[in-house]
Amino acid sequence: MRVQEPKTKSEISGKYYVVKNGDTLYSIGVSSGQGYERLAEWNQISEPYHVISGRKLKLFKPDADIKRVQNLLQPPLTSLNEEQTNKPKKPEKFALKRPGKEEKKSVISTDNKKMLKLNFGWPIKGRISKNFNQSNNKGIDIAGKIGQKVQAAEAGEIAYSGQGLIGFGNLIIIKHNDLYLSAYGNNSSLLVKEGEQVEKGQVIAEVGKALAKKAALHFEIRKNGKPVNPLILLPKSDKAH
Repeated sequence: MRVQEPKTKSEISGKYYVVKNGDTLYSIGVSSGQGYERLAEWNQISEPYHVISGRKLKLFKPDADIKRVQNLLQPPLTSLNEEQTNKPKKPEKFALKRPGKEEKKSVISTDNKKMLKLNFGWPIKGRISKNFNQSNNKGIDIAGKIGQKVQAAEAGEIAYSGQGLIGFGNLIIIKHNDLYLSAYGNNSSLLVKEGEQVEKGQVIAEVGKALAKKAALHFEIRKNGKPVNPLILLPKSDKAH
């Protein structure tokens, strides 16, 4: 049997590669520019480094991807010290106004106005199969159908699109502003790339199977890295029963 020649780098791009007949780990390593030893480590392939047709290989270091996703979903250091920063302040001493001096008016920044205007919508329509629980489910699971279109709950930038976190499957994270982001897990396919700007209601993925092997979307909203019950922010009228 004739072994397929290594592909050029232009033929293997992106974060994943599906093994085809005639491929070897060495040829994929050369074509992707990563080398077979790295691919073996990243995909937990031991000697003699056999790869089976149809297997999906990671072309990136998983730990780096996992850390990047965790950093997005975890509260920043400032919010970890929130209790300290929110402690009551000592009463301030107010000086008497002098005649002729105008009082400065407080101004709401444009960024704050944008934060106040966020209006989340349902990513898919379906019944809630698993409710929010701060300890073991930091979002909600919405029952759906395999291939059902998943929509962006609000406009923003795609901060992550990939498989970097165990338990989330194909995951998309949208950053809406400096405070809020939303996460969409267990998708069968991802239709947007990192860095893309998306509009509210734009199709970003398709529903896949959750850990329970049933078609469902895992949906989270986080404020300053902390999980928020999506049902508080989602419109009740759009919920399908």
